[in-house]
Amino acid sequence: MGEYDLPSPLSFCLRRQSLPAEQFRMTSESADDNCLAWAARDPSGLLSPYKFSRRALGSDDVSLNITHCGVCYADVIWTRNKLGDSKYPVVPGHEIAGIVKEVGSNVCRFKVGDHVGVGTYVNSCRDCEYCNDGLEVHCARGSVFTFNGVDVDGTVTKGGYSSHIVVHERYCFKIPDNYPLASAAPLLCAGITVYTPMMRHKMNQPGKSLGVIGLGGLGHLAVKFGKAFGLRVTVFSTSISKKEEALNLLGADKFVVSSDEQQMMALSRSLDFIIDTASGDHPFDPYLSLLKTAGVLVLVGFPSEVKFSPGSIVMGMRTVSGSATGGTKDTQEMLDFCAAHGIHPEIEVIPIQYANEALERLIKKDVKYRFVIDIENSLK
Repeated sequence: MGEYDLPSPLSFCLRRQSLPAEQFRMTSESADDNCLAWAARDPSGLLSPYKFSRRALGSDDVSLNITHCGVCYADVIWTRNKLGDSKYPVVPGHEIAGIVKEVGSNVCRFKVGDHVGVGTYVNSCRDCEYCNDGLEVHCARGSVFTFNGVDVDGTVTKGGYSSHIVVHERYCFKIPDNYPLASAAPLLCAGITVYTPMMRHKMNQPGKSLGVIGLGGLGHLAVKFGKAFGLRVTVFSTSISKKEEALNLLGADKFVVSSDEQQMMALSRSLDFIIDTASGDHPFDPYLSLLKTAGVLVLVGFPSEVKFSPGSIVMGMRTVSGSATGGTKDTQEMLDFCAAHGIHPEIEVIPIQYANEALERLIKKDVKYRFVIDIENSLK
C-alpha cells in the first residue's frame, strides 16, 4: 500500500440483499468445529485467537487448508466497524490461497492436493445476467462477501485469517502448481482489481501508454501488468521517495511527482490509459488533461468525491470509468497470466501473531507492497 492506495474497492460496497436458500441446497454429513482463527470482537479491531465451526462440506463444495492470506484495507474497515455494519466476531481476510483437503461428490474441477485461491466473494445467485456472464461480483441479487457477509443459511461468513475454509467450487480458482501460494494471495483482490479494467478497456495493446496514479498494493501490480502487456508505463506519486523502486524494482518507464506542474504539463495529451488507485482526495482535471483523444481513466480507489470539469472529457472525447475486483472468468485468467509471465506481487510475509501490527502499519502506509500472512506455519 502507498500514500494513495488505501481502501479496497470492496470495502465501501453497500449491503446486499439476501439470496434465496432454495438456490443453494447443500448435502452434508456433519459440521467441522475445529477451525482456528484470529478475530476482532469489537470496534477496537484488536485481533486475537478464536475458534469456530465451518459449515459441513456440501456436494458442490471444496474444503481447503489455508496456507496464506493477504492483508487488505478491507480488513481494517470491517474489524474496526468503519461502515457501521460489522458483525462480530469478525474473522477478516479475502485474499486466500491454500491446498484442497476434501471435495464434495459433485465437484469436478478440483481434487485433493490442488492449489486453490478464494477471493472477495463466496456466493451469488448464479442465475442473473451478470452471473451467467462470469461477472458474479456484480450479481444482480448481491454477491456474498468472503467475510462479514451473510450467506444463504443466515450465517456470517468468516475469512482467511483461519486454518481452513469451505467454499462452493464456482468461487474457487486453480493456482498453477508452479506459482507460489504466498504470491497468489494478493492477486485475489489487489491483482484482480486492476487486471479486470485493464482487460475490459483493452489496455493490453503493446506500444500504448499507461499512467498509474498511486504506488501501493494495487498500483504496483498495475505497473507489473502494464509492462507485461508491453505498455509504456508512467507512475504518478506525491512522494519522490517512490521513484527508485518505481523505475528499478517495478520497471516503470517514467516517474512523475504529481504536485510538480511542469512535469505534469510535459505529459499533456500523451497517455492512452490511466489507472487511478488513489483513495486520498486529489484533483482529476490535471490527470484527464494527460489523456489523448478518446483516452480512458479508470478509478479503482475511493476518494471522498470525484470532481472534474465537463470540458475535461467532452472536448477530448475521454472516458471516466470505475471498476471493483472481478468475476470468476477474469480471475482465473489473471492467475494463469501471472504464472505464464512470471508476475509476482512484492510481499512481506508475516506470522498471524503480527497481524495487529501489520494492520497498524497498513493504516500508516508502511508496507511494500502487500502483507501476506503465513497461516500454515504460524496459526496453531
